[in-house]
Amino acid sequence: MSTVRFLRTFVAVARHGSFAAAAERVALTQAAVSLQMRALETELRRDLFDRSGRTVTLNAHGRALLPHAEHLLALYDAMRVGDEPQTELSGAVAIGAVVSVMGALAHAVAGLKQMHKGLDVKLITGKSGELADQVEAGELDGALVVEHLERLPANLAWHPLYTEPLVVVAGRHTRGRAEEVLRTHPFLRFDRAVRTGALIDRALRKTHMAVNEFIEVNSIEAIVELVRQQVGVTLVPRLRRASWESDPALRVLPMPPQTPVRAVGMIERKEHVRHGVIQAVLDALETTLGNSSA
Repeated sequence: MSTVRFLRTFVAVARHGSFAAAAERVALTQAAVSLQMRALETELRRDLFDRSGRTVTLNAHGRALLPHAEHLLALYDAMRVGDEPQTELSGAVAIGAVVSVMGALAHAVAGLKQMHKGLDVKLITGKSGELADQVEAGELDGALVVEHLERLPANLAWHPLYTEPLVVVAGRHTRGRAEEVLRTHPFLRFDRAVRTGALIDRALRKTHMAVNEFIEVNSIEAIVELVRQQVGVTLVPRLRRASWESDPALRVLPMPPQTPVRAVGMIERKEHVRHGVIQAVLDALETTLGNSSA
């Protein structure tokens, strides 16, 4: 089924804009991607790319082929799964998650794997925006992400799971309320380039709280560890499965009631052949999260 493989590579090139980027997505070398695209053009008897200059872009033939290729791949995937109802989950599924939610996802998937031996699950971490793009492109079947304020693309569905309040995390011996703690201690800021970081920025503006900027870190767990070491204080989502309140080195302070919260949920395409598996993962997650401390 070489043509099917070539079409998958073609769609990856179209989605990611270069042979090099597509090579990473389909686990091939850049040279192999180039050879596959030449073979596909030979088979279809027309050029699909404009190779002038340093970039490779779809020409008119390539743009016309793209929706047909996506449709054919969807039909092929549906044939592989079959149309008959199945009580046993099986086959390959790829699911993404932001780092702070990966633990809960892995726990839920492990339980599913014990019940469904034929299920082959690949878990991938990333930023919410990147994961959403991969779901939309068909590279992931679903992803646990932070809800975005902008409108969701029409072909994606959002399944909310839970919300997490923003809290100030400080050293155990820190004194004062949240506003005073943020103003008077070095502030460990979570990455502003991602959705959660943008949410924290919005919360600080909404509550008119000033911070004593110190450093910016792209991991909530790493920030909290720095707080344990008395490097500074932070404002982060109170992670669903965290146990910060019982940590003798930490003090967790609430924010004002009007502070925005972080919403976490699953996104998937509205129409895809692995919907049953994603629903099973959602059900397992709800059980996992329901059994964890809030």
